[in-house]
Amino acid sequence: MTLSDELDAIRTDYDRNLNQVFLNHKRGFGACLFLATLTLATASGAAGQGTQPAAPAGDVTEPDDDTIEAGEADAETPRRRLIRWNEFEGPFFTLRVGAGVLYDYAAFSQDDESSQQFQLAPESKMRDGRVLLKGRLKFRRPVTWSSGLMYDGATDSWLVRETGIMVEIPEAWGHVFVGRTKEGFSLNKVMVGYAGWTMERATISDATIPILADGVKWLGLAPKLRLLWNVGVYGDWLSEDQSFSTYDRQVVGRIAWLPAFRERTRLHLGMSLRYGKPDDGELRLRSRPENFIAPYFVETDKFPASNTKMVGIEAYYRPGPLLVGSEYFFQKVKATESGDPMFHGGDTVVSWLLTGETRAYNTRGGFFNQVSPARTVFEGGPGAWELVGRFSYIDLDDGPISGGRFWRATPMVNWYLSDQLRLEFAYGYGVLNRFNVRGATHFFQSRLQVQL
Repeated sequence: MTLSDELDAIRTDYDRNLNQVFLNHKRGFGACLFLATLTLATASGAAGQGTQPAAPAGDVTEPDDDTIEAGEADAETPRRRLIRWNEFEGPFFTLRVGAGVLYDYAAFSQDDESSQQFQLAPESKMRDGRVLLKGRLKFRRPVTWSSGLMYDGATDSWLVRETGIMVEIPEAWGHVFVGRTKEGFSLNKVMVGYAGWTMERATISDATIPILADGVKWLGLAPKLRLLWNVGVYGDWLSEDQSFSTYDRQVVGRIAWLPAFRERTRLHLGMSLRYGKPDDGELRLRSRPENFIAPYFVETDKFPASNTKMVGIEAYYRPGPLLVGSEYFFQKVKATESGDPMFHGGDTVVSWLLTGETRAYNTRGGFFNQVSPARTVFEGGPGAWELVGRFSYIDLDDGPISGGRFWRATPMVNWYLSDQLRLEFAYGYGVLNRFNVRGATHFFQSRLQVQL
């Protein structure tokens, strides 16, 4: 089949199924709309009571963040307060209670080959619900703490999220965290999912990097050299039975250089290294197609593996409302029986904030914060509008290991009505090579995000 024939087949399939998708499956969109309306009414009432102070008119440049707390990106507090009863300050410690909900809807249109691989049906479901606690201990040396509990809709399970204590140690040029945290591999993986520009991280990220780990992490900063780094050592003595615990122990390091750091311009160049011992000497890699309602599109069988070595490279450029970035990972597996396979993948993203906001950058953790509208909808403004385009790729085929190859192109729109409310609408076109079949799938996704 020629490329022209293939494109014609895709267009025909798309036209045939698009109307059916949206006419027959309105309930998911209706649920999202209902929750959005309820949240709008609640937030509008709160704003009317004066609990959400307005930002200065025309303030579209949020200053970059030079602080870090226990929980890192997950500890980020919205710039505007929606409520005040969730904070406490005592003589020995402070406490802030935060919460968040992600509710998704997804529909699909498949060609005949994709239907042979998987049977996909439209569905609406809670993606994520979490309660986060954080604060500081009033010692002479700065100490912060965090604790979180999350319902993971993808696995229908509860997880203890980032939980631990972070101590500032100027003598070591930074901070030390002890507890459960993100490993520190990859800028996008360090960012909290609520702050990301897309609904889900790239497939290679979810396939190769556990979402959490228990151990000790050192975060350092050398401002004059414009360098930041983190080094962590982790084990599974507390997380053996958790779904994310796929390694007995691992050592992870990341370093980033910020050569362009003036006014609104940021250039971030980074590299991550990782060494891990798979749990019980077996490894399995798998990932959903950037849609948690769908099954695992790429997935290897479990195979004997003594260790894995990874390298990741990352580059992001943010001259203002525009952000362009890319990450790519390589994983080499020490698996003699399988010929020591190599897996790889990555993504490229372009984000443009039409309303002029600048996504703030955290100079201690080396990640981007969530978008804060210059004028929220509840202040009579447009909120913040973001156009996003991403292309991602993953290859889990090497030698006798056949986990599949998958790529996806995703244009999407984010509407940040306020610091607490965000609506997301995405279309994706993905192609999976697996089971000796090449199938194409159209993804139609929406998300309601609410947080305090």
